[in-house]
Amino acid sequence: MSLKSSFLFTLVLFLTSHLCTAQTDDLDVLYNQIEEHSKALEGLESQVESIKLGGWMDLLIASGLPTQDYVTHSGMALSFDEEKHQARWVAHIISPEIEHGSVARTNDFRDDPKVEGEAIEKDYFLKFLEPDSSYRYDGFGYDRGHLAPSADFRWSKTALSESYFYSNMSPQHPDFNREGWAEMEAVLRGYVLRNEAPLYVVTLPMISAEADYIERGVQQLPIPEEFIKLAVDPENGNGVAFRMPNRPITTGITQYLFSIDDMETYTGLDFFSSLDVAGAEADFDIEDWFPKVSSGGVQPIYPPDLPPGHVNTDQAKLWMGSAKKVHVCGTVVSTRFSSSGNYWMNLDQKFPDTVFSAYIRKDDFPQFDAIFKDYLIDEQVCFYGKVTSMYGVPNMTLEKQEQITPFTP
Repeated sequence: MSLKSSFLFTLVLFLTSHLCTAQTDDLDVLYNQIEEHSKALEGLESQVESIKLGGWMDLLIASGLPTQDYVTHSGMALSFDEEKHQARWVAHIISPEIEHGSVARTNDFRDDPKVEGEAIEKDYFLKFLEPDSSYRYDGFGYDRGHLAPSADFRWSKTALSESYFYSNMSPQHPDFNREGWAEMEAVLRGYVLRNEAPLYVVTLPMISAEADYIERGVQQLPIPEEFIKLAVDPENGNGVAFRMPNRPITTGITQYLFSIDDMETYTGLDFFSSLDVAGAEADFDIEDWFPKVSSGGVQPIYPPDLPPGHVNTDQAKLWMGSAKKVHVCGTVVSTRFSSSGNYWMNLDQKFPDTVFSAYIRKDDFPQFDAIFKDYLIDEQVCFYGKVTSMYGVPNMTLEKQEQITPFTP
């Protein structure tokens, strides 16, 4: 290499090194600014959430709670029975903001700092650390069932987390908690989303003097024989109540519908006493809560038309939590890309009346022929896989093209 070439080569290396260093410094400055702005935005969002929660709590208290012996948290008020280690009742408001809520389950079950005598983990199950650092669980046969469900607070990180206080838990039969009770809670959220109106809700575990106990638990929790949930919409003048036995629900939940007046007579309590909702408490219209096929929805595929090993969207809920895989068939009536880039599809009913959904993770897109806007829309298909629960609604994750087949009657 000539002296001139050597000089030019050295100059290029110097300039390249200098430019890279300068660019790195500029990027560091920008990254620091982004982090500062992110923290500032997070602080502002926290303030907004706090103000909203305070407003909803003011409205909840002003509605007239069943008794005066209650404590309040960010998103719920509750009256606690120390002797039974459970709430007498829990009240909260389902806000229309759940439509855009994205806070996931936290599962941070813990003590409620405002009450004494609540349950603990060892009232529901034991866990043992194994040599491989995993845990072995020994359950007592009952779920830690939410009274105010966490999904009702998915717009608020604070309120959703507080819904995992043990004061908001009651022993529920697993099938009841994950199916019938979850379905009923989804009905109320569906109402809120359809009507864009808040629901005032009170939930009660009903425990008689002859109640069975969780004998292996530390405090031997009494097991509620049934649960009651009341809901009223003061804006539209609608109200309803559910009284459901704490056991697997094998029939439609509409048979457990009552008026709020019925449940006031049954419990001896006065609900929503400060609201002008006498008509809503006296009677209910079933179609307000269980609308017929929604606009853009279709009827489930007729079961006799399905091949062996295939189910329709009505039957899919029976497979939630099963280790077995099944073909779920229906019509793709709505699709969307989530904010994180995953692809969602609803069968037979659109959101918020969702009866079955499936999604494809963004990272799995290369495993499919093509993923694009309105992929499979209006087509009758069958999805194959395990059915899981998403806020009480059957859901399936699709990881490869082979899990999707056309349905031919």
